[in-house]
Amino acid sequence: MTKRQELLVAALENGTVIDHIPSAKLFEVINLLHLEEMKASVTIGFNLKSKKMGQKSIIKIADKFFSDEELNQLAVISPNVTLCIIKGYEVVEKKEVVLPEELKGIVKCPNPKCITNNEPMHTHFHVVNSESKALSCHYCNKQVALENVKLV
Repeated sequence: MTKRQELLVAALENGTVIDHIPSAKLFEVINLLHLEEMKASVTIGFNLKSKKMGQKSIIKIADKFFSDEELNQLAVISPNVTLCIIKGYEVVEKKEVVLPEELKGIVKCPNPKCITNNEPMHTHFHVVNSESKALSCHYCNKQVALENVKLV
């Protein structure tokens, strides 16, 4: 790649880079993380070339570090994205965001008769098949495919 083909974006002093986002999921991720409300600098790359994925999207957020709860929500929308934590212009941590074995208070149960839809309580799901990404409600055992879930 020549210098003219490269897109130069300012390096982050401190913050988070979310890489390898499937381009079809980018706007869901933006909405989930409420990036439109951020006061800090946010850089978004959409439909970028990727050797690993063909096309990908990337988000760079200055001065933002995500909680485990936010990362679990991100894993529901876009599992297997790469998260890089930047401090002092250096990558201090790099990890793949994976779907946890249990999801509490993140996913809405699709069963209208489930207690979580009729009583003030948090939902609780178990991942029953990590290959097909199927979830099962802890209370009513209703199964739902990850691509069909609705966040609470």
